[in-house]
Amino acid sequence: MGLRGYIAKRVLYSVVLTFLVITLNFAIFTMMPGGPMSRLADVSRLRTQEQVEYQLRRFGLLDPPHIRYVKYVQSMLTFQFGYSYFTGRLIYDEIGSRVMTTFELVITAEIISIAIGLALGIYAAHKRGGIFDTTSSLLSIIGNSLPVFWVGMLLILIFSYTLGWFPSGMSYPQEWNLPGRWPTSPLVELAFRLQHLVLPTTTLVIILAGSYLLLTRASMIEVLSEDYLLTARAKGLRERTILFKHAFKNASLPVITYIAIEFGFMLSGATLTETVFSYPGLGHWIWQSIDNMDFPAMQAIFYLIALCVIVANFIADIVYGSVDPRIKYG
Repeated sequence: MGLRGYIAKRVLYSVVLTFLVITLNFAIFTMMPGGPMSRLADVSRLRTQEQVEYQLRRFGLLDPPHIRYVKYVQSMLTFQFGYSYFTGRLIYDEIGSRVMTTFELVITAEIISIAIGLALGIYAAHKRGGIFDTTSSLLSIIGNSLPVFWVGMLLILIFSYTLGWFPSGMSYPQEWNLPGRWPTSPLVELAFRLQHLVLPTTTLVIILAGSYLLLTRASMIEVLSEDYLLTARAKGLRERTILFKHAFKNASLPVITYIAIEFGFMLSGATLTETVFSYPGLGHWIWQSIDNMDFPAMQAIFYLIALCVIVANFIADIVYGSVDPRIKYG
């Protein structure tokens, strides 16, 4: 079939999967008990039936289900998600105002977690059964088992309230919201944003790094006893070259898959972490949307999360062939 045929097949599969996601997303919120009608009336403080019907007509809730489905598919494919039930603002603007804040947090945490997890996982596999291997594996399991909110609150208690080293929340000082208080120097703004980024990033790294370590260690152990590595050692290659260039390259496929999935869910942000630290990103907004039964906002973000996962897995499938020459697209 070749690479082009494989890409065409994967594109077709991704398109079909996207439509299935859209349909399922529509069905879930259509069949969800309660519905947005009472919430619309409550939030908007409506008093008359005419006002309620106006709001329902504005959001298209009086249309038949098949008409609503067609309009929903069109809105999802064009990224015109409509208006929020809770704020009345365009959902596109709501997402746009928060997406970069979330990316700053999640991408930073992912990069640090991947770097730490891969390096320590490779070394733990190399020293299998030793003190470092046992200790790192135990700490990774503990880190994965800890509740995210508990880790975040513990870091706030120690490094914010007790030591006073870092702020307890937000992505910038609250006094910047006052007129004339926003810093004019980009370097000053960057320094404060980094200071506010430390604790939520550390929380995510504690949780995520252990997963990468354990997965890398398990994948490496499977290939370290292969004959081609014995041949490489017999040729006199350095152990670092054998581990990183030969062993890890062949053991990296599960790691690539896991990284793709994690980056696919990146758009959802870190809901619990952002909520604990009052970090104004997409994760915090998702929590608010769930709490306020903001159906259009939840539909939009769930669709975007699924779309990111589909795209990330598509890219991972293409990368497989360049990483492992044993994989043939045919």
